[in-house]
Amino acid sequence: MMDWEKMQEKLTILSDAAKYDVSCSSSGSKRANQNGGIGNAACSGICHTWSADGRCVSLLKILMTNYCLYDCAYCVNRCSRETKRAILTPCEISDLTIEFYRRNYIEGLFLSSGVYRSPDYTTELLIKTARMLREERHFNGYIHMKGIPGTDGRLIHELGKYVDRMSVNIELPSSAGLKLLAPQKTKQGILMPMGAVKEGIAERRENKKHSRKAPDFVPAGQTTQLIVGATPDSDKTILRLSEALYDKVNLKRVYYSAYVPALSGPNLPAIAKPPLLREHRLYQADWLLRFYQFSADEILADSTPDFDLHLDPKACWALRHPEIFPVEVNKASYHMLLRVPGIGVTSAKRICAARRHSFLSYDTLRRLGIVLKRAKYFITCKGKFYGESDSPEFIRQRLVSGEPLGTYEQMSLFEENR
Repeated sequence: MMDWEKMQEKLTILSDAAKYDVSCSSSGSKRANQNGGIGNAACSGICHTWSADGRCVSLLKILMTNYCLYDCAYCVNRCSRETKRAILTPCEISDLTIEFYRRNYIEGLFLSSGVYRSPDYTTELLIKTARMLREERHFNGYIHMKGIPGTDGRLIHELGKYVDRMSVNIELPSSAGLKLLAPQKTKQGILMPMGAVKEGIAERRENKKHSRKAPDFVPAGQTTQLIVGATPDSDKTILRLSEALYDKVNLKRVYYSAYVPALSGPNLPAIAKPPLLREHRLYQADWLLRFYQFSADEILADSTPDFDLHLDPKACWALRHPEIFPVEVNKASYHMLLRVPGIGVTSAKRICAARRHSFLSYDTLRRLGIVLKRAKYFITCKGKFYGESDSPEFIRQRLVSGEPLGTYEQMSLFEENR
C-alpha cells in the first residue's frame, strides 16, 4: 500500500522543483486507447496549459528527483543548494499517474528529472517508468519525458518508443553562457540526444511508408527551452539558435522562459523581476520564423540585436523598410501580405481567395479579419491610402500608443502574431 502522507511530502517537493520548466505542450499526439487500456491522448492535447479550442487541460508535472550532480548557477535544484530532496521510484510514479488519472485530476504525465548518479542511469529510470506505464498498466494517455543531456543515443531511442513527446532543454543560448553558469554541461552533450530523437523520428516515418503497424517514436515531436535574461546573450543570438534548431533537428517548438531571479550568485544578473516583455517579443518573433516566412536576420539586424520592447517585431521590420510600403492589397503576393502588420496567416489566405472573384474594398478587408488600425499604414486599396501619414516616425507613434508597455505573461501558444 502507498504511504500517502510520505507521498504527499515528495509531491510537494518535486512538483515545486518542476515549476520552472515551461516546455510542456502536447499537441500532435495521436495515441488512441486500446482494448483493456485506460487513457487516451488522441482526443485532446494533454498539457498544463490552454488548448487551441480554449479548454484548460491538466498534466501531472513533476520531477522524478531533484537530486542532481550538476551545479548550474541558475537552477533551484543545483547540487550545492541546501534544500529538501526527494526521489520517486518508477513504481511510485506509475501508481501516482494511474490513481490521479482515475480520479480525473490529470490527463497525462510530464516527467523531468535532475541528473541522478549519471545521465544514463537517470534515463534508464525514466525508461523503466514509461515501460511500466505502457506495458504493465496499459496507460495510453499522454506522456512527455525529458531527454537528459549527455545520455547515450541508444537509451534515447529506447525511451522514445514509449513517450509521446521528448524535450532536451538547452536553457542557455551560447557556449559562453554554458561555461559561465553551467560548466558541467556541454553543447555537444545537449545536441547529441536531440540528434538521436531526430534520427528516431525520421526512421519511424520511413518505416511507416512500408508498414502502417510500424511502432511509434516520439509522435508529438521534440521541444526545447531557452532561458531569457540569465546571460548577456542578445535577442538575435537566441533567435538565430532557434532558427538553426528548427532547420537542423526539426524541433516542434522552442519555448522561452524569462529568467526568474530566485537564487543569488556572482555570475547571475542582478534584476528585480523576470524580463516577461522580452520573453513575449521572442514568442512573437518565433511565430514569424515558423509561420510568416521571416528569417532571424530579417527580424533583427546586427546594428539592433535586441527587440524594441515598445513595438512588436513585425511592425519594427515594416518601419525599417519604408521603401516596400504601402503595398496594394489587391495585387500583393501572399508572401508580401504576411509581412503587413495587422494581417495574419488566416486573413492573408482569405484575401488571396476573395480577390480571385473581385477587387477588394476597404470595408471588405474589415470583414476578412484584417486589423485595419495597424494595416492601414502599410497598404493601399484600389490605389487609395487610408493612413493619416506614411512617415515612419508618425506611424511608430500611432502604433506604440495602441500597445501599452506593461507586464506580460507568457504569450498564448495559439495567438496569431499580426
